[in-house]
Amino acid sequence: MARTEYYDDPQAPEPNSLVVAASAVVTDDQGRILLQRRADSGKWALPGGGMEMTDSLPGTAVREVKEETGLDVEVTGLVGTYTDPRHVIAYTDGEVRRQFNVCFQARVVGGSLAISNESLELRWVDPSDLDALPMHHTQRLRLRHYLEDRPAPYLG
Repeated sequence: MARTEYYDDPQAPEPNSLVVAASAVVTDDQGRILLQRRADSGKWALPGGGMEMTDSLPGTAVREVKEETGLDVEVTGLVGTYTDPRHVIAYTDGEVRRQFNVCFQARVVGGSLAISNESLELRWVDPSDLDALPMHHTQRLRLRHYLEDRPAPYLG
């Protein structure tokens, strides 16, 4: 199922669902960031996805990283909350989503890197190489906030 992301676009369809989601900035011991090239959009993004009824928000991030990358992670901090109503995601099945995303920091504690059906490619990316990758600006915002090493999480 393909998706199209809109931001502050008057042509965006009207949302028909609100989804609570979590994502994670997973880093290695060299300071590189784990990114996936999403199968539904072809763009690079942090691993993450929707919360299930049995999840906590940190648990959602841990589960989604495992499902999408094969890695087991431990949440180590909070990057921020991302709730901008101008960000709308439309799927080909008719769902038009407003997403409430909580982005965490995490480190690898096990597992093996493996591509899932949600990813075309996985890559450890040096922060200096992020600008060269095609990604939605809402992903860049989360990465920028992480790299700023802010004294408090972003609340937006």
